[in-house]
Amino acid sequence: HRRFDYRPKTDPYCQARYTFCPTGSAIPLMKEEDVIEVYRLQAPVWEFKYGDLLGHLKIMHDAVGFKSSLTGKNYTMEWYELFQLGNCTFPHLRPGMDAPFWCNQGAACFYEGIDDAHWKANGTLVLVTTISGAMFNDMAQWVKYDNETGIYYETWTVQASPDKKSTVWFDAYECSKFILRTYQKLADLGAVFKKIQTNYTSIILFSGEPIYLGNETSIFGPQGNKTLAAAIRDFYSPFKPHKSVREFFVDLFKIIDHVVLNHQFYLFYNLEYWFLPMKSPYLKIIYEEVPLPVGSKASFGV
Repeated sequence: HRRFDYRPKTDPYCQARYTFCPTGSAIPLMKEEDVIEVYRLQAPVWEFKYGDLLGHLKIMHDAVGFKSSLTGKNYTMEWYELFQLGNCTFPHLRPGMDAPFWCNQGAACFYEGIDDAHWKANGTLVLVTTISGAMFNDMAQWVKYDNETGIYYETWTVQASPDKKSTVWFDAYECSKFILRTYQKLADLGAVFKKIQTNYTSIILFSGEPIYLGNETSIFGPQGNKTLAAAIRDFYSPFKPHKSVREFFVDLFKIIDHVVLNHQFYLFYNLEYWFLPMKSPYLKIIYEEVPLPVGSKASFGV
């Protein structure tokens, strides 16, 4: 996933149904000698029944919790879409504009408190490691860097086949990837993680080798490729950026239909368009284990 020099201003056209990070606050500076517990948080985004085709999808949202021993305060940190999931996955086709218009950014949100009931009742709230205040402060600096340079949300993972060792053409960039990067950063700073199973959701498309098509200007600009521009617009036309999670899934199944019938998918990734020659099984939503990381430094704490 490409890093960018800065986060672009959001266009006023892009309106979120729910305010992004409404109670967010700055990450506090911890006392270096503080001992901070780190919690893995996970709960279902939504469980969706679609006949017998896919049964129950385990679409989970991940976050990380912290508890300071010195102050007793709890904090939650997560990463999610500024304009909800549909906007990050599908563009707007705006009248008078040739190019699809994307309202797509993701960012970290940090706030005081952990909603114990929410995470415990529906999912997971479990201690994974203990760190010092100094390590927490180093992590906070890294979060700032990560947040300013990794700005676009990416729903899809694209790989060559369901085989575990299969080529990954494109990696997703969403809430769980941020949590995994955070854990890795903590491990590199010296955190030692408990030996517990940790699973994450991935939405995977299966494709032959992707074909690079160009960027917005080269496809939709004055010297652009009119036929290709029309094909991309046509591909995205059934999918509206969504008001609700339910509508998002209805369109997700329209996309699956299109992909299976026509073996094609147009992917917008790091501001560039790619053609994916799709192949069976086309799309899978998996919930699989990703182990907690092992660091590269001397350990601290538990």
